[in-house]
Amino acid sequence: MTFKRLEVGIFFRLIFILILVYGAVYYFSERAYPQVIFAGSILVGLVWELARYVTRSNNELAKFIMAVKYRDFSQQFNEKHTNPSLRQLHHAFNQINNTFKQLQFEKEAQYHYLQTILQLIDTGIISYDAANGEVEWINEAFKRTLGLPYLKNIHSLQKRNEVLYDGIIKLKPNDNQLIKLKINQQPMQLLLSATAFKMQHRDLLLVAFKNVSTAIDETENEAWQKLLRVMTHELMNSVAPISSLADTMRRHLQLNREQYEQEHQLQPNADLLQDLEEGIGIIQNRGEGLLRFAKTYRNLSKVNDLLLTTVYVEELLNSIYTLMNPQLEEKGILLVTEINAIDLTLQADPRLLEQVLINLILNAQRAVIDRPNPTIKLVAGKQENEKIYIEVTDNGSGIPEEIIESIFIPFFTAHKDGSGIGLSLAKQIMHLHKGNIQVKSKEDQGTTFTLQF
Repeated sequence: MTFKRLEVGIFFRLIFILILVYGAVYYFSERAYPQVIFAGSILVGLVWELARYVTRSNNELAKFIMAVKYRDFSQQFNEKHTNPSLRQLHHAFNQINNTFKQLQFEKEAQYHYLQTILQLIDTGIISYDAANGEVEWINEAFKRTLGLPYLKNIHSLQKRNEVLYDGIIKLKPNDNQLIKLKINQQPMQLLLSATAFKMQHRDLLLVAFKNVSTAIDETENEAWQKLLRVMTHELMNSVAPISSLADTMRRHLQLNREQYEQEHQLQPNADLLQDLEEGIGIIQNRGEGLLRFAKTYRNLSKVNDLLLTTVYVEELLNSIYTLMNPQLEEKGILLVTEINAIDLTLQADPRLLEQVLINLILNAQRAVIDRPNPTIKLVAGKQENEKIYIEVTDNGSGIPEEIIESIFIPFFTAHKDGSGIGLSLAKQIMHLHKGNIQVKSKEDQGTTFTLQF
């Protein structure tokens, strides 16, 4: 329809031009020069108008293409008050414009949707240019886990965390790697994976990492529980008969010695009997000690059920203070409690939480006993992510760096009178509460245990 109208318009304009040419030639032959000049002026105007008429659609098309080039979809082409020959073309342009707008809106919605998902997940993600290391995108989980407010270039990470930087740089596409590092003095294990892709003729590398410390801790804890159950079962089954047999032998030996003395009126070999009694007594005592040992560690595998109730953190700390302060005062140790938030509550088992805090305070007591101004501090509050925490801090001797990763392993202890059960039990109790326990320590400066719920 548009082309038909265009052809009709061109046809009539050509007719007028031919008429004017004929008239100009006629008046020129009659030497009527004013009429020739008048006809020539009109002829020039008609030719100019014909050129504009023919190129009008091209100009409109050029405007539309430039709008598409610069993604300016706000431009609208007049469909009502325009030349009839261009009305259909304007309508088509507006339809294409609206389609582009809709596609742009859908693309932006999908982008924001994807951005929201990537920001909410707890997997750290970073993408960077493989050629120059320029960071294209980084999500909040990456920043939060590593404590980085921003990162412009991947090579800047080398100064902040060399272990993580080496792990990312050495990581090949489609490979996985588990690395151990410390973030704010907290040991952490990250599982790295990488994917390579192209965007705008550039080679980009996307690296994702997952903090698997909790999952590994839970797996290790479950393995320790299985080992403890098997060990205590076998130990008690093996040691109980030995202890019972030693006790029986000792009683029979005493009875037979008394009968021998009465019947024969003779004193048996005193040294030999004493050695026998002492040997049997040692066997019995060691057997009973092993049984007590097994029963003690069996507690680690028995803490599986929680009696959850609403625990007011302030009341919990006050209860611990009332219980432990007299004992600490006798030894010259200052116990301080502090609440950094109002009305903190937990859904927890108060009996087990008290056991954890008491164990940590007793450990802190051992660490500060010979220090100047010995102090133990209990602090509770909320972190930026709204998680509730309780800290037990001391100004004691600290934990040597070479053993700090082993302190939560059952049976491990650095003290002669330690059992190696307290911190293991504390870790298990925190896992049952869907929380975790972390430790920061510097030798000769002190230690902080943090319970996160």
